Amino acid sequence: MQVFESTRVPEDTPLAAPTPFASPQPYLRLVLYGVMEAWTVASVNVLPRSRKARALLAILGLAKGAPVARLRLAELLWSRRGEEQRRGSLRQALHELQEALGPVGMSLIEAKRDSLRLQAEHVWVDALAPSVMPAGPHLLAGRIEDALLTDLRGLDPAFDAWLEEQRQRMRDSASDTASRKSVIAPQLAGADLIRTAAWQALAEATPQSFGRYSATNDAPPRSIGAGPTAAAQPGLRGARLGVAALRALGPETEPYLSVGMAEEITLSLAKFRWLFVVDHSSLARATEQRGEDAAANEAGIDLLLGGTVQRLGARVRFSLSLTDLRPPTGIAWTGRFERASNDLLTLQDEIAAEVVARIDQEILTIEAGRAGRRASFNPSAYDLFLRAIPAIQHLDRESFLEAGDRLRAATDLEPDFAAAYAWQAYWGLLLIGQGWARDKKAAAMTTERDARRAVALDPLDAQALTILGHVLAFVHHRPEDALSLHERALSLNPNLSMAWVFAGFAECYLGRHEEALRRLDRYAQLAPCHPHAFFFEAARSLPLLCLGHYEAAADVCRRAIALHDGLSYPYKPLIVALAHLGRTAEARAMCERLLAIEPDFGIAEAMRRFPLQRAQDRNLYEAGLRRSGLR
Repeated sequence: MQVFESTRVPEDTPLAAPTPFASPQPYLRLVLYGVMEAWTVASVNVLPRSRKARALLAILGLAKGAPVARLRLAELLWSRRGEEQRRGSLRQALHELQEALGPVGMSLIEAKRDSLRLQAEHVWVDALAPSVMPAGPHLLAGRIEDALLTDLRGLDPAFDAWLEEQRQRMRDSASDTASRKSVIAPQLAGADLIRTAAWQALAEATPQSFGRYSATNDAPPRSIGAGPTAAAQPGLRGARLGVAALRALGPETEPYLSVGMAEEITLSLAKFRWLFVVDHSSLARATEQRGEDAAANEAGIDLLLGGTVQRLGARVRFSLSLTDLRPPTGIAWTGRFERASNDLLTLQDEIAAEVVARIDQEILTIEAGRAGRRASFNPSAYDLFLRAIPAIQHLDRESFLEAGDRLRAATDLEPDFAAAYAWQAYWGLLLIGQGWARDKKAAAMTTERDARRAVALDPLDAQALTILGHVLAFVHHRPEDALSLHERALSLNPNLSMAWVFAGFAECYLGRHEEALRRLDRYAQLAPCHPHAFFFEAARSLPLLCLGHYEAAADVCRRAIALHDGLSYPYKPLIVALAHLGRTAEARAMCERLLAIEPDFGIAEAMRRFPLQRAQDRNLYEAGLRRSGLR
C-alpha cells in the first residue's frame, strides 16, 4: 500500500476517500519507490510502456520543477550512442511520454529548444514528499533510498550512476532528518524508514505518542543494516515472491523471451497490493553473480517462480513452477501455457496475465495453510486475516461467522490494514447473499463502511475498489456507480479475476447481458480454477437466464452447485430456469434445498434484494419463482 497521509480513520470520520496529494492543484501522482507508477487524479494509469520513457519522466519528476537540458537527458539515457542518435531517441521518448500523459487533461511538460521541464506544482512525487515513507508490497526490506526506482536499474550506465547519486542525496537527507528528530525521540535515530502508516505518524509525533505505540503488539523498528525480520516489520505482511529468468530450451528459442517474460510477470504481480514482489533486475544480477539459491536466500525470498520456455515451430510453450523455499520446501504450483508466436509482445502479455491471475490465489491459499499450522497464541493481524480466508471459502455457517470475528479482530489490531477491511466487506456480501444477517439493514451499512474504509486506506487497491463496486451494485442497487469502480479496478489491475466477475454482474443488472457474458469469459480465461469458482462460475447463469437460454443457465448452476452445494445463489436462477422449462418438479426439489440454506427466502424477499434494473428481467425472474411454487 502506498501511504500518502496517516491512514488511520477515526470512527466518527466520513469514509469518503481522501485526496492523497499535499498540493491543492495536482494532476499527476508519481510513485518512484519500488516499481514506478504514474496515475491521474481519477486513478487512470498513465505510465509509459518503454523503460526509457519512464526514466525520462522520473528524471524530470525528481528535478523539482527545474529545467533539465536535453543534452543532459540524452546523455543519461543513451550514453552509448552518437549525438544524433541520442537526440532522435530523446524526441521519440518524449513523444511517447506526452502520449501516455494525455489522460491527465493538461500539458505537464514544458518543452523548449534546449531543455524540458515538468510542472512541479501540478505533480505529486512520493520521493519528494517528506511525510511519505513507502510500505508497498514490491519493496525489499532495507533503507528507503535503496527502494528508489528499483525497476529501472541497469537501464544505462550513465543513468545507473545518476540513480546512485539520487540515492546518496536521499541518504544524506535521511541522516540529517534522523539527527533532528533525535531530540524528540532518540529511539527514532537511524530507524528503518520503510514503515507502516502508524509508524509514519509516530515519526512526527511526541514522545507520549511513542510510548502509546510501543505498548501495542508491534515490535520497535530495526536499525539500518539489520537483517530482515518479520517480527520487526509490522507493516510488511505476507510472503516475499521472486521471479527467476526462465531457462530457454532448444536452438529455436530466443534468449530474450526468458528475460522478457520474467519481467512482465514481475510487473503484473506487483499490481496485487498484498504481495511482496522482489525486483527482478536485482534478483537476476545476484543470480548471475552468486547463483539462484544464494540470490534467493540473500533477498529473503519465500516463494520462487521459475521454469522454462521453448519454441516449437510456430508455437511457444512456457512451463512454470512455484517453489516454496521455507521448510518443508517443495513445489506448490505448476502450470503450462502454450500460444502461437506470431506477436511475441502480445504473447508475453497474455501468458503473464493468466499466470499472475492464478498465482495470486495460489499464494493466498499457501499462506492461509501455513498460518493455520502456526501456534495460535497471540496471533498477529496478518495471521488472523489469513485464518479467515479458508472459512470464507468453505461457507460452513459456524466457521463462516467465526471468520468475520477474525477479520474484525485483525482490523482492531491494525486499523490501517486495508486488505483485511476489503475481505471484511467481501465476507459481508456473502453474509447478506446467504440470508444469514440478523439485521439486514445494519449488515448493509457495515459492509459498505468496511469497503469504503479499505478504499480510503489504499486507493490503488483494485480488489478493494471492485468489492466496493459490488456492494453498491448488489446491496444498494446502484450498478452504474459500481461500473465506474470496476473500470478503475481493471485499469489498476487488468488481471484481477474478481473485478471481471463483479463487472459482469453490474452489466447484467443494467440489462446488458451480452457484455456481461463477455466480461465473465475474461474471468474464465484468467482463472478457471479460482478458489471461489463456485460463486464466480454461477455469475454466468443470470445473463443467460435473462437472454432466455434456460437450459444453458441451468447447466451453469448445476456445475456451480457441484463445486459447492452450500452457496445459496446458484439455486435461485436454477429454480427460475427449470420453471420456465416446465420442469416444475425439479424446481420444487431445488426450492427445498435452497430453503435448507436460507429458510427465510421467499418471492418478496427475492424481489426486494435482487438488483435487476429492467422491468422485463425482473418480471421473468419473478414469474419463474412463482411457477416453482415458492411463496
